[in-house]
Amino acid sequence: MVKKNRRIQQGIRFVTMMLKYISGHVLHLLTAFKRERAFIGVAITILITGLMLLRLSPFETMEEKLLDFRFKARGEMIPPDDIVIAAIDDRSIERLGRYPWDRNVMARLVDKLTTAEADLIVFDVLFPDKEENDPALGRAMREAGNVLLPVSFDFEKETGEKENRYLSGFSLYSEPGSFHQYQPIHAKGVLLPVPELIREAMALGHISMIPDNDGTLRWECLAIEYNGYLYPSIDLMAAAMYLGIPLEKIVLRAGDGIQLGKKRFLPTDKWRRFLINYYGPDRSFERFSVSDILAGHVKPEMLMGKIVIVGVTALGVYDLRVTPFSPAMPGVEKHANAIASILENKFLNRVPLRTNLIVLLISGFLFSFFISRCKAFGALSTAGLFLFLIFLTGHILFSRKGDWINCIYPSINILLIFISATVYNYAVEERYAKRIRAMFSSYVTERVVNELIKNPDMSRLGGDRREVTVLFSDIRGFTSYSEKHSPDEVVSILNEYFGAMTEVIFRWEGTLDKFVGDEIVAFWGAPMKQENHAELAVRCALNMVDRLEALQQKWRKEGKTALDSGIGINTGQVVVGNIGAEGKKMDYTVIGDDVNIGARVEALTRKYDTPVLITEFTLNKIRGLVGDAGRIGHVEVKGLDRVIVKGKEKPLKIYQIKAIQPGDASSIS
Repeated sequence: MVKKNRRIQQGIRFVTMMLKYISGHVLHLLTAFKRERAFIGVAITILITGLMLLRLSPFETMEEKLLDFRFKARGEMIPPDDIVIAAIDDRSIERLGRYPWDRNVMARLVDKLTTAEADLIVFDVLFPDKEENDPALGRAMREAGNVLLPVSFDFEKETGEKENRYLSGFSLYSEPGSFHQYQPIHAKGVLLPVPELIREAMALGHISMIPDNDGTLRWECLAIEYNGYLYPSIDLMAAAMYLGIPLEKIVLRAGDGIQLGKKRFLPTDKWRRFLINYYGPDRSFERFSVSDILAGHVKPEMLMGKIVIVGVTALGVYDLRVTPFSPAMPGVEKHANAIASILENKFLNRVPLRTNLIVLLISGFLFSFFISRCKAFGALSTAGLFLFLIFLTGHILFSRKGDWINCIYPSINILLIFISATVYNYAVEERYAKRIRAMFSSYVTERVVNELIKNPDMSRLGGDRREVTVLFSDIRGFTSYSEKHSPDEVVSILNEYFGAMTEVIFRWEGTLDKFVGDEIVAFWGAPMKQENHAELAVRCALNMVDRLEALQQKWRKEGKTALDSGIGINTGQVVVGNIGAEGKKMDYTVIGDDVNIGARVEALTRKYDTPVLITEFTLNKIRGLVGDAGRIGHVEVKGLDRVIVKGKEKPLKIYQIKAIQPGDASSIS
């Protein structure tokens, strides 16, 4: 618990420094893109940073499984040819009898390997029980002079003090203070070979293995503490003896690694473990059956000058280990991989926590920046690109440099940011769509509403200054009509008129502002920007005149009094937006002098007895379209007068516009 708290405190201090360093940059980024999605990304990144500091088991296991995949993605490596395995396999057991064998068999094996001039004989076989033929094996070991025997540490059960004296000559030298700074893996007991064999061994080394939580063996414990001393693994001892490095030249550096002589350094974690760089699956190293060696079927030159590891590979003996390459690799093969890694300096390096934190923070903040500027498909593509780059970087670093960088936390961070931002965007866009639909469904057509929802930048829900074209349409003599008819008749004919005119306005993509008594107000150019807003308004007005004529014919046939109207159009700069009492009554409307001019021009239609009047500002917008077949063809535009409208000092020129028969030339006069 103390070690874990120290690690957490160190991590918190580092993250605090990092956050102070980047806080200014983050604040700058927050002003550069949408704050909400940026905050989501930054918050999730900080959360995942905390989880990385805690090193939660599920995430750590996922990263370890990803490490296993990197081994497979990297592929097999060619192992050194100076390491071979003398396998106690099924064929040997079939020929030599039930295992464990009599020590005479092992003595004969040592003699054969000595005759073949094997450089080193490493036993992955414990000899804990005294047997009758121990002297024979002891003699063979003494004559060979190059035999390493294993010991096995017990991490739960204590053993007697009498066994400790046999280990005293095989402990490692460690730098002063290393025990206080980083506590090594501690053993409570030990299982030793019989004393007669220990005395004849060149060296002892432990074969204790500690798999990860998922049962996979990824680490080699190079040194284990027992009774205040550090004892090497048999793999470390075998590599050192093969290289001619004596025990006193193997020095442990606290939390750093192991110095093997002057030129070779083994990087380890603070528990004196190193990652086993597996060369491949089972049978990656050359293997000879013990029965074939004893029978002389293996040529001496195939064993000469090599490290021969003697161990069990038979399935029935159950000395199998789960490794990144294989679910059932014999333990002796693990030793071969570890020794080969040391001899060839092919080490794996788990990058420091601070490096993983930097990768997590940078990738998280960058992704938050980019995703905030993307729509759905762009966000998905960006997330895919980031994940690809994270895993590709992890694979390249592992395959080419042997660096193990954590990819699970950054990738989970990317996924969580993407999912959260997507959910947030969906919720916001859904809420925004409801606002748009509620606000504009009574003003514009369904197609325009959908376009506004799809492209919200086309409209700002707040106020905005735009150039628009406004249309005012008023029923002439409506006051007199309403006095002469019953309320039901007035409402009925007014609804029919408004319904028909609204259809025409929506047909020409206009925004229906309001009904003011018998008056209709519409405009073009907002909420969607329409470059041809003046053209659309004029075409709508001509269409309204035609539709009203059709209604008048219908009303006369029904014996009803026909209504008539006047239409005034003006173009200019207005303020458009939601205007009213917040939370009570809001209308999307236009205000400004140019709106008022439109109303004044509509009132002049009675004086000049014409259905449609437009201002010079509107004419300037459509002047090039009049007479252009297929645009505003077959119309006559006639200048009527210069008038001074209320609130203006400068005269305003107004024009009559009306449709003419097809074939007649359109004109402006």
